[in-house]
Amino acid sequence: MADVSTPDLPAIADLGYEQARDELARVVTELEQGGATLEQSIALWERGEALARRCEDWLIGAKERLDAARAATGPSAGGPS
Repeated sequence: MADVSTPDLPAIADLGYEQARDELARVVTELEQGGATLEQSIALWERGEALARRCEDWLIGAKERLDAARAATGPSAGGPS
């Protein structure tokens, strides 16, 4: 699926984790409040899905970096085994 963006919103690929998480929370709140047209709700849902994927990608990347750092230090670094 293509990046869901509008002229007044940044491209999802350009967002850091915290930015994507905060915008996702805003999207969820807006959807929960109702009041949007069907077309607006669909656009919000699509953006929310893309934001959730962006957050997941950031978290997966952070876990991989942490795992790599742990592997580089090895058990002889005095950490828990």
